[in-house]
Amino acid sequence: MEFGLMTFADMDPESQPGSGVNGHRRITELMEEIKLAEQLDLDVFGVGEHHRSDYAVSTPAVILAAAAMITKKIKLTSTVTVLSSDDPVRVFQEFATVDLLSEGRVEIMAGRGAFIESFPLFGYQLKDYEELFAEKLDLLLTLNNNDIVSWKGKHRPSIDNKGIYPRPYQNTIPIWLAAGGTTASAVRAATLGLPLMLAIIGGNPEQFVPFINLYKETAKKVGKEPQSLQIGINNHLFIGEDSQKAGNEFFSYYATMIDRVGRDRGWGQLTRNKFEHSRSSKGALMVGSVQQVVDKILYEHELFGNTRFLAQASLGNTPHKMNMKSIELFGNKVVPAVKKEINS
Repeated sequence: MEFGLMTFADMDPESQPGSGVNGHRRITELMEEIKLAEQLDLDVFGVGEHHRSDYAVSTPAVILAAAAMITKKIKLTSTVTVLSSDDPVRVFQEFATVDLLSEGRVEIMAGRGAFIESFPLFGYQLKDYEELFAEKLDLLLTLNNNDIVSWKGKHRPSIDNKGIYPRPYQNTIPIWLAAGGTTASAVRAATLGLPLMLAIIGGNPEQFVPFINLYKETAKKVGKEPQSLQIGINNHLFIGEDSQKAGNEFFSYYATMIDRVGRDRGWGQLTRNKFEHSRSSKGALMVGSVQQVVDKILYEHELFGNTRFLAQASLGNTPHKMNMKSIELFGNKVVPAVKKEINS
């Protein structure tokens, strides 16, 4: 199983109009997280895309290009690229360029996005939500497999026998499909033969077993061997030396972040009781001691048979020093313990 980190690069909105002070600080911290992930021999680091004042990254490819220059081994991926509101040609060209810089370490994780700001920002209609993603994913896959492309679209101008350059260092860029648990996503990923990344940010992991089973069953129907499937699981994570202390330290930062996002989605306020339930042994939130997190990752692996685990390990406005310590514990203690248990 592969292990990695991902982040949306949460930040405090700028306090003064026109200022980029907070964004500069957060991106500087992000580079330190990426360097630490490489030092810890983690397999992959992912950066998400948002178009809001409380996130520092709107262009993952730019951040990953910088990361390519300060790392040598770790895979670099978007988590996610909001493909519905982007141009697949530019997405492919940007990531192919980063792939050249990194000597073949780039992936694209394509998704529909957790927020909708990018749709009006780039002139798209939410009524076309499903059609946009399906069409643009088809184009991205076509570009990835062909130097010269002819393609017809409805929401994006067609392409008539045009070359798409540069080509990546790899023969093709690995493309994952990111999902939140809708059946259509499982069927789409399996039918197209794409690796699947499932984000579990609430509830109980067990409730997603039918979703993963649907992916596996559909893949089998279209001729994919079970052992060839790549399945990733992503959870929110914060690790401390002591379980209670970790919960106490992390709760206020996490609750602030969840409540901020929840205001847009109609969620209720995150109480301490809800927080404690979510970080219990069968909950989705991986907050606690090293052993608690090890047990939860193993529990999910037993449920899903996943081949990758991505920890969303710098959340909200948690202080950078706390995040770095949590990441160190993840890389130095959690990952070796999980690997040992799986291998045995």
